Amino acid sequence: MKVDLVLFMGQSNIAGRGNAEEAPGVAEGHGYEFRAVTDPTKLYPLIEPFGVAENKEDGITETIKTGSLVSAFVNEYYLITQIPIVAVSASKGGSSIDEWQPGTPYLDDAIKRLRTAKEWLGSNGYETRHVFMVWCQGETDALMPKSDYVSKLTNMIEEMLVHGVERCYMIRIGNKEGTDLYKSMIQIQTDFCNTYPHATLVSTLYAGMTSDKLNLMKDDGIHYTQEGYNRVGVEAGRNVAFHVQNRKEPVMYDPEYGGLYFSCKS
Repeated sequence: MKVDLVLFMGQSNIAGRGNAEEAPGVAEGHGYEFRAVTDPTKLYPLIEPFGVAENKEDGITETIKTGSLVSAFVNEYYLITQIPIVAVSASKGGSSIDEWQPGTPYLDDAIKRLRTAKEWLGSNGYETRHVFMVWCQGETDALMPKSDYVSKLTNMIEEMLVHGVERCYMIRIGNKEGTDLYKSMIQIQTDFCNTYPHATLVSTLYAGMTSDKLNLMKDDGIHYTQEGYNRVGVEAGRNVAFHVQNRKEPVMYDPEYGGLYFSCKS
């Protein structure tokens, strides 16, 4: 059986602060969770809240996952590729890029989870077609200078490449409702995906969710409702599938800049 192995990494808006009951279901055979920490002996049906129990005392511990974008992502990806995703959780709310550097507990744990999943799949008759990471992080580092963030993000991705990840697919952060606090980081991440050869921007939708009329934000404009996560998951899953199948950078509407996003790498 062919599968694609995906590590979902970053901070709270990929860990998920939605409502699991409002997340879409994942049909049998369309996607799985590999529980690298709590039970690395089988594949589980992918349900929300995704990765809720995957906590490691000396690694990644995230105890407030309530509903994420992962189910919507997996559904859209399968619809296009007809290949199920084996999803591995590796996210920590509030984490800084400083905590995801080579040799840190979070990154070491993420690499171990990936290695455990790869080895289990290989030993149990699965053909792993692609291995990639989906990354959403940056709110904590909103005021970090561009040169520092880019250097540290590059270091993290380069380390993941060494351990078998083919590409980083980035879900760009959005704005904090009512402020411009995250605008600099949005630009940094946009520029990074336009230039760095191993990263691809796959969703810009968070930036368009600050309007009160949409009712897609919560927690003082920091996190999103489950509907917000579902929308981002669909867009990201579609654009990752497009890139995997065509090896071309996706084009999407960018609400931050009011026009289409075209990568300079296209």
